[in-house]
Amino acid sequence: MKLRLAMIGGGVGAFIGAVHRLAANLDGQYELVAGAFSSDAEKSAATGVLLGLDPARVYGSYQQLIEGEKQLPEAERVQVISIVTPNYLHFAPAKMALENGFHVILDKPLTFSLAEAKQLQEIVKASGCLLCLTHTYTGYPMVKEARQLLATNELGPIRKAYVEYPQGWLSKFEEGGNNKQAAWRTDPARSGVAGAMGDIGTHAFNLLEYVTGLQVTKLCADINTVVAGRQLDDDGAVLLKLSNGASAVLMASQIAAGEENNVKIRVYGEQGGVQWQQADANTLLVSRLDQPTEIRRTGTGYVGSFARHNTRVPAGHPEGYLEAFANLYRNFALTLQARAAGTLPPPEALDYPGIEDGVRGMAFIENVIASGKSSEKWTEFRV
Repeated sequence: MKLRLAMIGGGVGAFIGAVHRLAANLDGQYELVAGAFSSDAEKSAATGVLLGLDPARVYGSYQQLIEGEKQLPEAERVQVISIVTPNYLHFAPAKMALENGFHVILDKPLTFSLAEAKQLQEIVKASGCLLCLTHTYTGYPMVKEARQLLATNELGPIRKAYVEYPQGWLSKFEEGGNNKQAAWRTDPARSGVAGAMGDIGTHAFNLLEYVTGLQVTKLCADINTVVAGRQLDDDGAVLLKLSNGASAVLMASQIAAGEENNVKIRVYGEQGGVQWQQADANTLLVSRLDQPTEIRRTGTGYVGSFARHNTRVPAGHPEGYLEAFANLYRNFALTLQARAAGTLPPPEALDYPGIEDGVRGMAFIENVIASGKSSEKWTEFRV
């Protein structure tokens, strides 16, 4: 049975709201039945009309949505609320939703600050509800294949990792015009203490910890604001120490002119390494000492259970960003459905980013900005 879904944010003209709706629809696990799509009641109502929703379940605020849905019979009210607002509007609706018994799917980063993230973590624990955080890139089948391969220790202990996220869309002062995305993402009052490091650096950080299975323990950051007049960072590089003693390098830049969204990760163990990039998302390169490089492909019979579980079509049919995004929604749905049935979901279904990933992502933001301002070479990674 489909899970009844509501959405907060994602009104007409919003980029990420449409992506969330496509992801939720792809596997037929959710039905969007309600929403508060904008703080502007008229815009919210107009979005509801476009989506074909019952006008009685299209609300003018997130408070009205949660209060209204809570009054409906349990068999009718929404079960999951997807929050796709800017960073500064994550905490309050997530808190209210959880405290009223609704599961939450939340766009990253988790909150506006680490303090809010820690508070939300306690609310999740107390509520008994679950939270899924949409770190999209962990949803790719071959990212999961890389993680599963490294976890077997087939390539030996991890020694070195490189992760990068280059974009070029903020190479000019876009926030000075009519670019709504640029306006809020570069505004400290709406984005938080970080720009590029919060927006895309958190993706790179999450991907690094996910694929390696290790945690960052120390860092040394060089944080830059390149474009004149910009209030937040738009470029940076970070040296990292991992929990097994290995070292890593992270780069996140939004002023890499000409770049789009080619997230890349390379991880090297004692006996070999793995390489993955979003521009060729169906491919994982596996290299070993004194052997030819192996090319693993999505949809083939030789990949591991996690890659198979997150693949929909046979080899040779490209699966990309929307499918990776949808994998997070599907795995969360499978987990909730198993929970409702009193059964245990398989490990492959439990494989989605959650509250702990969100807290560590917020810790990354605050640690990396502090390190960039510090004169010390290395600073401890504190959560």
